[in-house]
Amino acid sequence: MNKPLRHSYWGQTSDHRDLLKRIAEIGPLLEKNADADDAAGELTPESFKALEPLRMSHVLVPEALGGMQLPPRAALELVEAITWYSGSAGWVSMVHAAIGAMSAAFLPDSATSRLYNTGIDQRFSGQGAPLGMAKKVEGGYRLSGRWSYGSGFSHATYSHSACFVDDGTGKPAMDPKTGGPLILCVHAPIPEHKPLGNWDVLGLKGTGSIDYAAEDLFIPEDMSFPIATAEPQRLKELFGLGVIGLAAFGHTGWAMGAARRMLDEIAAFARTKSGRAGLLGESEKFWFDYGRAEARVRAARAFVMEVWGDIEATCERGEAVSTRQITMVHLAKSEIHEAGEAACNFAYRAAGGAGLRAGTIQRVFRDMMVAVNHFTIAPSIVTAAGREIGGVWSDRTWQFYDLVETRK
Repeated sequence: MNKPLRHSYWGQTSDHRDLLKRIAEIGPLLEKNADADDAAGELTPESFKALEPLRMSHVLVPEALGGMQLPPRAALELVEAITWYSGSAGWVSMVHAAIGAMSAAFLPDSATSRLYNTGIDQRFSGQGAPLGMAKKVEGGYRLSGRWSYGSGFSHATYSHSACFVDDGTGKPAMDPKTGGPLILCVHAPIPEHKPLGNWDVLGLKGTGSIDYAAEDLFIPEDMSFPIATAEPQRLKELFGLGVIGLAAFGHTGWAMGAARRMLDEIAAFARTKSGRAGLLGESEKFWFDYGRAEARVRAARAFVMEVWGDIEATCERGEAVSTRQITMVHLAKSEIHEAGEAACNFAYRAAGGAGLRAGTIQRVFRDMMVAVNHFTIAPSIVTAAGREIGGVWSDRTWQFYDLVETRK
């Protein structure tokens, strides 16, 4: 028998409806600054100053650590709302929210006591691919490496970087829990890294997703956790989703907002009565295709909310999130991206020459084309999810982005 729901599982001091109102207030500024953010290659000071009071890095952080401890669906709506106004602002917000949750989830008490409730809202940025090497020394590690895609790096306070551990011979040490290389996620103050730039891309230009490097950087031992097998130290039900489940939350919310904005934009364009738009608004085929795009995006969003609502109920019962629930997180994340990509392709083609020119349709199209190339929605992940649902891999569990056989 399922345990009764405990709605007190979530934070009691923050109301996401108030935050949605604040997003609506700053939204026009974020939208106005979108081109300037793109030109700067990162969020301009004005854009980030508008976002900072929202404390998006703390939306899933426990109240005991000074966070909001919002239910995931509420946090999804926040990311969605910011993204509607600016894809880059939404991306940086979701990165800080997702990695903020990971750090609050898996770092030990000795580390979180130094990071949280200090009067500084820590924001974490970095990459989860193991592109560095950590050498064990007294009290911690010496880290060297180079990483890419440090979204929001210049607006973060700490890095979040994956690395192998040197076994003493220059080769990766092995993890007895997984049978593969031991991969740590390590954290260090942003100023201790070397920013390398290299963010010249098609879309999401304002995210500042730069390359960055560390050279013989000391990492205290408690500022790390094993990325594949970390046990949640707090909110164990929710954070049982693991690093990749929490990353999925962020990417999902972003795709919801971008898809919604593109459909709103092409409908507004078709309602105008002059030139190409006037002809478009009289087209039966356009409105048929628009209706289909609306249906798919709305269905995908409903699927997202169903999946995360089920996870909320599981947490409220004090139960662990299951392999099947994580599978559904991956499928919902993939489908909202696929639906959003289809909507963007439809709108871009329907807009004709207007889609080529600088403006919202062009910008959202470019942003979405970058988002759907992110590894988090790689076909291999959906393939594994299909096998799990189909009963072929029903005895496996999710580890990072793979379904792996449970080690005995």
